[in-house]
Amino acid sequence: MRLCEIGKAKSSVGEAAMGGSPSGGDGKILDIKTADLKSAAPTFSEQSGKLREALAELADTLDGLGEPWGADEQGKAFGASYKPARDKVERAARIFVTGLASIHEAMVDMSDGHIENDKLVAAMFSKNGAKGAKGGGSGK
Repeated sequence: MRLCEIGKAKSSVGEAAMGGSPSGGDGKILDIKTADLKSAAPTFSEQSGKLREALAELADTLDGLGEPWGADEQGKAFGASYKPARDKVERAARIFVTGLASIHEAMVDMSDGHIENDKLVAAMFSKNGAKGAKGGGSGK
């Protein structure tokens, strides 16, 4: 699934109206696949949930093991470095969980924004304005 493509421009309202290529003359345009964005977005939320569950299971398992490294000098040295390192890894994984969930939201927002922008651009080149487009062209 391709979320966007850069390809040769065939023709566009903007190109005709502006008297040239919409990409600055090289004939390539960025084609956003809004349906693909929306369909791919839930994957990030699902994977975020799976990672959250795996992290909780890992933490429970490690907690259940206690401190199996022992109380001798080497065991104490290992435990002193292990605990802070484990905490850092768990914090980083929780940040990653949140990041994956936010990608889902951002992809949906980006798709919606792109659709809305297309409607507004179409309104600029239409006698009747864009149907369903928000905004009134007041520049505010």
